[in-house]
Amino acid sequence: MRRMAAGKVYIVGAGPGDPELITVKAMRRIQAADVILYDRLASEELLGYAREDAELVYCGKAPGMHAMPQQLINEALVRYALDGKTVVRLKGGDPFVFGRGGEEALKLADWGIDYEIIPGITSAIGAAAAAGIPVTHREYAASFACVTGSRCHGDKTPIRWDLLAHGVDTLAIYMGVSQLPAIREELLKHGKSASTPVALIERGTTSRQRTITGTLADIHTLAAAKKLSNPALIIIGEVVRVRDRLLQAEQRAISMIG
Repeated sequence: MRRMAAGKVYIVGAGPGDPELITVKAMRRIQAADVILYDRLASEELLGYAREDAELVYCGKAPGMHAMPQQLINEALVRYALDGKTVVRLKGGDPFVFGRGGEEALKLADWGIDYEIIPGITSAIGAAAAAGIPVTHREYAASFACVTGSRCHGDKTPIRWDLLAHGVDTLAIYMGVSQLPAIREELLKHGKSASTPVALIERGTTSRQRTITGTLADIHTLAAAKKLSNPALIIIGEVVRVRDRLLQAEQRAISMIG
């Protein structure tokens, strides 16, 4: 193990999209950084708080298009830290929830480089809340699971949809829009009711947020008709009914005022 490097790396969660949802601690690290390596889903508005002389490096990943492969990102973090830089690795959501922050932390640890993880609000919490959907609720759900939708076909460690279909009340599925028909098919095959409510939240917490609701019976056709695109979160479970109740209450309040 080499001696601790002079620089330090902060692996920072930027939250689900709205730049105001970043933590105070994360903002302070952005303001002090020499180098910021930022992802596609981290709001670029946050870069406006960086020092004028800070180096900004784009590392965004879109489906099928990676500006910088993960291995090169890991190597860049090590290189900048060994040069004595204060580095922020800025990620959308939370760095340890499908953010590959664990891989980056392991690489830094292998090199004996000082690092710190700064959590962020993950989209399962932030985007769902912005759409009026609690992932747990006394009437509807006592458990929830965060699931990646990118392992639907051909992965060495496939998702156990047979267990998720009945073992968890609410499913929050990341990176699953392109796999929505397959996800729906798997859940129905393993006994999930076709009447189960589903919400699709596109660009959650941002000014471009759009929410589509339906059931497992029709959500794939609704998504296609509405031309839903990434980034989007899939929420499956009875908690989606809370959104409907909230909207109905708002309509009643408006009609009473009118």
